[in-house]
Amino acid sequence: MSDTTPTTDRRLTAWLLGWTRPYLPRLLAAALLVMLGSTLRVVGPLLTAAAVDLFLTPTLERASGDTAISASPEHRHTPPPGGSGAARRVAAVLRLLRLPTSGLPGLAAVAALYLASLLLAAGVLILEARTVLMTGQYVMRDLRDALFAHLQNLHLAWFHRTPVGRVITRLTADVEALNEIFTSGMVDIVADLVLVSGIMAVLVFMDWRLALVAFSVLPLQLAFSFWFRSRARLVYREVRARLAAINTHLQEHLSGIAVVQLAGAEGRTEEVFRATDAAHRDANIRGIAYYALFYPGVEFLTALGFSLLLVTGGMWSVSGTVSLGVLVAFLQYVQRFYRPLADLAENYNVLQASLAASERLQALLATKPELAEAATPVTPPPRAGTFSLENVSFAYDGDHWALRHVSIAAQPGQRIAVVGHTGAGKSTLVNLLLRFYDPQEGRVLVDGVDVRTWPLLELRRRFAVVLQEVDCFAGTLRDNVTLCRPGLSDERVRWALEQVQAGPLLSRLGGRLDVALGERGVGLSAGERQLISFARALVGDPEFLVLDEATAAVDAVTEDAIQQALTRLLAGRTALVIAHRLTTVMGCDRVVVLHEGRVVQEGTHRELVARPGVYRTLYELQFFKGGGNDP
Repeated sequence: MSDTTPTTDRRLTAWLLGWTRPYLPRLLAAALLVMLGSTLRVVGPLLTAAAVDLFLTPTLERASGDTAISASPEHRHTPPPGGSGAARRVAAVLRLLRLPTSGLPGLAAVAALYLASLLLAAGVLILEARTVLMTGQYVMRDLRDALFAHLQNLHLAWFHRTPVGRVITRLTADVEALNEIFTSGMVDIVADLVLVSGIMAVLVFMDWRLALVAFSVLPLQLAFSFWFRSRARLVYREVRARLAAINTHLQEHLSGIAVVQLAGAEGRTEEVFRATDAAHRDANIRGIAYYALFYPGVEFLTALGFSLLLVTGGMWSVSGTVSLGVLVAFLQYVQRFYRPLADLAENYNVLQASLAASERLQALLATKPELAEAATPVTPPPRAGTFSLENVSFAYDGDHWALRHVSIAAQPGQRIAVVGHTGAGKSTLVNLLLRFYDPQEGRVLVDGVDVRTWPLLELRRRFAVVLQEVDCFAGTLRDNVTLCRPGLSDERVRWALEQVQAGPLLSRLGGRLDVALGERGVGLSAGERQLISFARALVGDPEFLVLDEATAAVDAVTEDAIQQALTRLLAGRTALVIAHRLTTVMGCDRVVVLHEGRVVQEGTHRELVARPGVYRTLYELQFFKGGGNDP
């Protein structure tokens, strides 16, 4: 479907308005205020027309000394129907309010009404702005909350193939684009449409001939607007895509700044960023070029319409076809008529950016998790401490198999180690066990139940996972250990920290659990972050422990302390230990060796070292300099 079709615009606008449904009373109040404000803005020129026809024109005629024409009944000044109608209505209002209707007192009364309408319109505008802005902020809060909650539930594979910078752009720049339309653009568009409609009705009522002159440039303005519309959306879409590329580059290279500096790659990185930034600049310049043509074009057409009305209305006023008051009112109305049209042009610019952003956000919210919960999930079985992979084959991209016909079983309390070269498929086992992915062949069982029938939350609650790269979050030490899980007391947190030999860290932080940690654990060593991850895993009393290269980032002393703690804490728990460093797996009950996605060896450490194969080769490479050949 074309990005600029009316159907697409209507669909996106309906989607945007759908977020405002919870705040319908506020929107109705804002709509009433908009209509009241627009009505008050229409009153002024009517009062001007009445003042001119009732008070100023007779005074000017008397001052000119044109007594012969004035005395002649057939030439006495009689405003045309539209003008006299406006004048009569204003005079009736003055009489109703018991105000003077002639002379300078009457003129002062009309001026007072004009001032009152301006003050009342200002008050209504304040209430309107407050109501709309508050509603807009509520809507944006709901949208951000929904986006973040939706991202939390998306399949892990989606994050693997979606650049982080693109996701950040959705939650920042795209949401901010919608913020503009909700907090200002949309209400301005509605207010301008109401005002334009009201002015058109009043102009036709006052004098339909002058109204036709005033409306003569509308076809040109509509054609110009459609021309702009056909080009603007694609430009704004490209701008958002270029911005996402910038965010991705920044996120990748700033988070890996140490690697960039160590490699001396600052120049190349800067060159790539400049090219990406230049593409973003060029896309923006193309958008600015369209806007630079559009707004002055609208201003030119506005001036053209005003000039036509001034010339035509002036001739008709001199000939007596229309009154001077009606002409003055028309000139005021036309200024107010074309100004909203110009504002609509500017707000259309905002609307195009918002529609381009809403396409992205709607598509993001429409993304379905690839791993859905079972239609009728089973009741979680009692803890049995068993898991197994039965003839499992899996490929991330459908072509290259990460695992092929793998079968592994763990009995209660067993520690199963998995070793192998990089890319052998070790971490894939963890992804399948926790059901971040589903295998193409075979099945994965936890406590005797296929993971595809488990409630995901209950399944993952039974596991504690410690990875090589630890994610610490900005927050307190307590929050980083508990991850805000309910029911975990401070005593339990301190116990977990002590059990993983993190007592020195706790002492260094003054024994306080409410000490704030920086973003990504800034201020902590790699070993200290790893100790926190161990405490995080143990504090919830899991049924299974999964250690994925968990000690690779700690020194030998810290690793020894952790091994002592694990010896005690793994009692009664089933564990899956993935490691390159074979010292980590020597105490495991069974070692499974993966090679190119297949199980090639299985046994205890002593058994595997005693016979030729992949495991003994790894052992000799790690423990004997220059090794690698079988003895």
